[in-house]
Amino acid sequence: MTIGKSPRRGSHGSSASSAVPGQTGSGQPAPQPSVGEPSAAETPSIGRVLSEARIDAGLTVDQVSVATRVRVPIVHGIEEDDFSRCGGDVYARGHIRALARAVGVDGDQLVKRYDAAHGGAPGPQRATQLLDTGPIKVTDHRRPNWTAAMMLAIAAVVALIGFNLFSDGSADAGAGAASEPLPSTAAAPVTASAQPPAPASSAPAAIAAAPVDKVTVKLVAEKGKSWVTAKDGKGKSLFSNNLDTGQDQTFTDPAKITLVIGNAGAVHVYVNGKDLGPAGTDGQVVHLTYTPGDPQAG
Repeated sequence: MTIGKSPRRGSHGSSASSAVPGQTGSGQPAPQPSVGEPSAAETPSIGRVLSEARIDAGLTVDQVSVATRVRVPIVHGIEEDDFSRCGGDVYARGHIRALARAVGVDGDQLVKRYDAAHGGAPGPQRATQLLDTGPIKVTDHRRPNWTAAMMLAIAAVVALIGFNLFSDGSADAGAGAASEPLPSTAAAPVTASAQPPAPASSAPAAIAAAPVDKVTVKLVAEKGKSWVTAKDGKGKSLFSNNLDTGQDQTFTDPAKITLVIGNAGAVHVYVNGKDLGPAGTDGQVVHLTYTPGDPQAG
């Protein structure tokens, strides 16, 4: 028996397998988790950083929108980490920087985080590629609209031509006299009593049956064209136009029919069923007035 030595324990004894707390099996201290450093899952998102900074700065979304010119729905979307309304990565980066500058945070750091989450920062581009966005149409409102002016001018010309064509057939007595040049030796206007009476038997049947209590006048352009105006007993215009060869007009009134005939020799006159023959000579302007008692007997 050996004195002074404790008996040796086996390899599976508790003394051989026990370890000092806080040390590894090799005697090195075990790593401890760091305190005060947030993990990646605990890092606030870009939208949360901007939203909290805006609230801390005492700003509303509308105020930030006015300061940055970023529309309110886009500001709301970015604060909710929804960048789909930005219109692409380039615009999203610009909006993040603008919002960060408005609320007082580091926009470059937020853009780096955005790039890390969306495939990295864009590579360098040629200037021609950056500017290749298609033609920009700039409308100068101060420049006159020549197209509209041209259309108005064309419409005015067409309207003037149409008016001239329409008024050519409905000119008044003065205009008709100007358009129908008459010989300088034209006789003075004659009255109804100066017309030679014609045999009543030559009048048309419709004129022969004219009522006795009214005046009925029929004009027939037999030898040519003449302008004619006719008015009733109250001075109301009944007709003012050209009477072409072969055309006729009939006028009836209880009191009086007043006529102006520009080419008297071309117009045959029938009054109250009697044939009075031509209104005058060729080229002569006559003024005629008939009543229910005209023409006188004989």
